[in-house]
Amino acid sequence: MIRLTLSEAHSLACSILLHNGFCADHAKAVSDTIVAGERDGCASHGLYRVLGCVSSLKAGKVVADARPEVVDQAPSIVRVDAGGGFSQLAFQAGLPLLQAKTHSNGIAALAINRCVHFSALWVEIEQLAEAGLVALAFTPSHAWVAPAGGHRPVFGTNPIAFGWPRAGQHPYVFDFATSAIARGDIELHRRAGKAIPEGWGVDEHGQPSTDPNVVLDRGAMLTFGGHKGSALAAMVELIAGPLIGDLTSAESLAHADGSKASPYHGELLIALDPRRFLGDAADQHLARAEAVFESIEGQGARLPSARRYAARARSLVEGVEIPQALYHDLRALLA
Repeated sequence: MIRLTLSEAHSLACSILLHNGFCADHAKAVSDTIVAGERDGCASHGLYRVLGCVSSLKAGKVVADARPEVVDQAPSIVRVDAGGGFSQLAFQAGLPLLQAKTHSNGIAALAINRCVHFSALWVEIEQLAEAGLVALAFTPSHAWVAPAGGHRPVFGTNPIAFGWPRAGQHPYVFDFATSAIARGDIELHRRAGKAIPEGWGVDEHGQPSTDPNVVLDRGAMLTFGGHKGSALAAMVELIAGPLIGDLTSAESLAHADGSKASPYHGELLIALDPRRFLGDAADQHLARAEAVFESIEGQGARLPSARRYAARARSLVEGVEIPQALYHDLRALLA
């Protein structure tokens, strides 16, 4: 393993992206998200993702210097045309207007169109929750996941994220794929030559498989929770695809045209302002919400997001560790 400080990790990611042709704004924004994943103990969305960013650019499937265009679509709707660039810069461009509309109207939505997406949603959701807002985010990906009862890919990993503000402490944030596991985790098993647990995927005949190569190359991933995860995956396809005028996971995969580039589609974020919903009673009701969290942790159960914050606290002091093979692959991109 190779140990890096967070500053070194960010410098490495940013240097690689700049060296391979990304403009400074995109290199920094993408590196911020990548290092956040590594910092918070989510290796599948950490420095490993730099490899995919560069390969997507070499395949001609991402615009390295795209300038996001913000559109004031309606009283409670913001649109951002990412112009074929990664989603991070588009989110940053639309965030101020989204927050202003949410504070004004109580609820607002941000639709990001024509973006290339690889990242965890909690990085964005956490920013909204830290600003005192309740927030949700949805995005499709490539068609890698079979519906419950089927064996041919229809859905993406189709994550859902949610954030809730908490006074004096980190917000409550969860972010999970509607697939049984994030695709990046299966990719990491393949890189390490390890079998995957049963229940993550099937072969081309719909039979359970623990071979990551079979699941990734010929078979399909599975949803979590059977028909329930499948229904949520379909919901994400609809509200973050046709509803905002962007691609479904199947259309995103077709756009990649065999290049194995990162997904190209849209993202929908919804923000709600408790103070507009509740007025002067906001603090009272937000305090009541703390009883819910206490009832979970008070019996020894883990509150979603707690593990991520614990990993963050360690990383801020100790830095992060990545496999030596990954470090060498990353350094090779600076050659």
